[in-house]
Amino acid sequence: MRKQAALLTLILCLAVFFGIPSAHAEKPVKLGFVYIMSGPFAAYGQFAKKGAELAVDEINKAGGIMGRPVKAYFEDSTGKPDAALRALRKLVYQEKVDCLIGLDSSGVAKSVAPSIPQLKTPLIITHAATPDVTGSVCNKYIFRISLNLAQNVKTAALLAAQTKAKTWTTVGPDYAFGHQSWEYFQKYLKEANPNAKFLPKDQVAFPPFKTTDFSSYITKVMQSKPDGVLISLWGGNLIDFVRQGSEMGFFNGDFEVLVTLGAATEVLSALKDKMPEGLWVGSRYWFLANQSPLNKAFVKNYHNRYNEYPSYNAHGAYSAIQAYKAAAEKAKSCNKDAIIGALEGLTIELPVGTITIRPEDHQAVTDACWGKTAADPAYPIRILKPMKIFKGKDITPAVCDTGCKM
Repeated sequence: MRKQAALLTLILCLAVFFGIPSAHAEKPVKLGFVYIMSGPFAAYGQFAKKGAELAVDEINKAGGIMGRPVKAYFEDSTGKPDAALRALRKLVYQEKVDCLIGLDSSGVAKSVAPSIPQLKTPLIITHAATPDVTGSVCNKYIFRISLNLAQNVKTAALLAAQTKAKTWTTVGPDYAFGHQSWEYFQKYLKEANPNAKFLPKDQVAFPPFKTTDFSSYITKVMQSKPDGVLISLWGGNLIDFVRQGSEMGFFNGDFEVLVTLGAATEVLSALKDKMPEGLWVGSRYWFLANQSPLNKAFVKNYHNRYNEYPSYNAHGAYSAIQAYKAAAEKAKSCNKDAIIGALEGLTIELPVGTITIRPEDHQAVTDACWGKTAADPAYPIRILKPMKIFKGKDITPAVCDTGCKM
């Protein structure tokens, strides 16, 4: 025992003499990630993990956060609230993470939101779009750096108002995300075009989340003969719908089609040339939308590392880490309360562009991109041509309309 103590003392003395940082100084900044990592929607979690790992490596190579290395921990939410909450608790209580990042499903995010204050750890949401987590169930620990549902759907409504379509219907997942998408679309389109009409509840389509055969829903929409269709399906649901819809003539041009998350590269990569051309599709981040040096470097580094283009989920995880780093440097601390204070009102340039996190509701004011699907021999997936950028300030609801009371 005495020999071991003497040896340890000698090592510490040599470390000080040669200027080697102590173990305490190198204590890592721990970041915990919870995404869907298994099942039919696992691509979203895998893309997020790639974005996170790229950011961690870049930051660590540049000296870490205030000299401390960053360490990432990943857990699978499986897309279920109870599993997500267990994962979040594990990261906080067992891994002792400094910040939580992630969540894909709006239903999961809304379900776990009331439990986050018990964890006393900031959570940066990068994907789940429910407006409620920065609205009716907001709290001081929850932030979101990506577009929420209201922002993204308002862009769809503004696009719809510019078309000749008068009567609209929808196809969306049968839970809060799908229903709220339709409600916001009707609200915003009516404001932009008072003459717009919407099919009644018995004629719209809300397939259950676990649906794999969409033929009956496709038939229902086609038989209703709308002028326009808003599609808020995402992930595996959207991929299956597009494949089956193409076979059934859904995309033959009989009506306008707006797909709120159709520009997700997870979807485009799975469909490749099976994605019809000429559809208006949206995304929370599109890798060709911003020509800034920062975005070009991000896209290049991501593509060099993974031989694919970054999705909005990869961008979300990457950007959350950059936002955390900026907050820590602003606060000169990784103390959790200090990070919360620094994230409030934070303005930061990200690959998507410059965003500001509103202090009143912790929602990012960020630009949105839509475009028409088009083939391009330079890319293995459909790209957006033309593109339309909507400024964050023009699509973000006023704080007084969100229902958030911190």
